[in-house]
Amino acid sequence: MRQCGVCGKGPSVGNLVSHANNKTKRRWKPNLQEVRAVIGGGVQRILVCTRCIRSGRVLKSA
Repeated sequence: MRQCGVCGKGPSVGNLVSHANNKTKRRWKPNLQEVRAVIGGGVQRILVCTRCIRSGRVLKSA
């Protein structure tokens, strides 16, 4: 399962509701980006959601 390496956010599920009120299952996927982050003194490539990148929870390497 693809999820954020910082906050653990993954896909959420719900219903797609049509105009005729038909319901089918659908998924909302988080906006994940692969970034080079400084983790424990070293640099690692991790999948991080854009909210964690924007809020500064990830220290990106040069």
